[in-house]
Amino acid sequence: MSRAGDWAAQAEKIVSSAVFPALDRQIALVKELRAKASADAGVWRVPGGSEYYVDALAVATTTTMTPDEIHKIGLEQVAELTARIDAILKAEGMTTGTVGERLTALNADPKQLYANTDEGRAALLASLNADITKVSALLPKAFSTLPKAPIEVRRVPPFIQDGAPNGYYNPAALDGSRDAIYWINLKDTHDWPKYGLPALTYHEAVPGHHLQGSIAQETKGIPILRRQSFFSAYGEGWALYAEGVAEELGAYGDDRLGIAGSLQSLLFRAVRLVVDTGIHAKRWTREQATDYMVANTGFPRPRSLREVERYCVWPGQACSYKVGHNKWVELRKRAEAELGDRFNLPWFHDVLLDGAMPLTILEARVNERIKARKA
Repeated sequence: MSRAGDWAAQAEKIVSSAVFPALDRQIALVKELRAKASADAGVWRVPGGSEYYVDALAVATTTTMTPDEIHKIGLEQVAELTARIDAILKAEGMTTGTVGERLTALNADPKQLYANTDEGRAALLASLNADITKVSALLPKAFSTLPKAPIEVRRVPPFIQDGAPNGYYNPAALDGSRDAIYWINLKDTHDWPKYGLPALTYHEAVPGHHLQGSIAQETKGIPILRRQSFFSAYGEGWALYAEGVAEELGAYGDDRLGIAGSLQSLLFRAVRLVVDTGIHAKRWTREQATDYMVANTGFPRPRSLREVERYCVWPGQACSYKVGHNKWVELRKRAEAELGDRFNLPWFHDVLLDGAMPLTILEARVNERIKARKA
């Protein structure tokens, strides 16, 4: 039996005799495959790729929408959202250049940036907490059920920030041993212009992911599978819809640039519809997709390229966000139109108590609830 003092030597032996040789074999294989690899970005390039992409969209969006339908919707919504942002920017005195160019300039405006220091990071985190406090006080106007689990805002630990997403959400532990966490990557505070932060917070925390996920998790009348399940089109669609609910509740106040930030969030997801289907169904190159994203979102090229490379290796997933948002908006408008004076916003949002589900089932469930309310 090995003594405790041998652990370091044993670990070093394992790494040198097994781990390093395995990594060398992996490197050699990647180099061999790279020489044979195609520069084409889309999944259409592989046998059965076009059929696979249709299935990937069905999984991601939980609909039967075709690539052409999604591409067309994306183009239309990019144009619509660009026009809305244009009006706000002009009202704020920003009139030179395309909307994408003006957003790029706004992202670099020193007045929009927190210092890349510990003090700047602390101020940024304080602003996120202030936004959560502000919108939380308004939620009873739109929700009859609110999450019990607290949410904390935390910086992504510096030792993992290089490979971590920009912002993301972890639900609370089922047993209550850990609060929900809204993580934000502060490697570079200049990634976070101030005008876009409220929308991010309303998306990740309340009334977005934290509210939706916690309500489902805390509902006792449905099976645990439904309390814990996640469908990207449902959950990400809800979080985008929730950004708009925050605006309805007055969370942005008279901050027109904050509203522009929310619209930019929607624009980014509409651009994804165009780019993802462009790559995988219309044979766009990686450069063509990156150029389109830079021109329309105002995001810097390195970030846009990272996004495009994600879409290349994860066909369809990027379409789930805006397709889901469109369905939530459509169902709410339907309920308002059919119920008239009987429509009640907290009642509509109580569908969250049923847990996450595919969009086709969500539509059927909302239709059932409308019919029952009419009776």
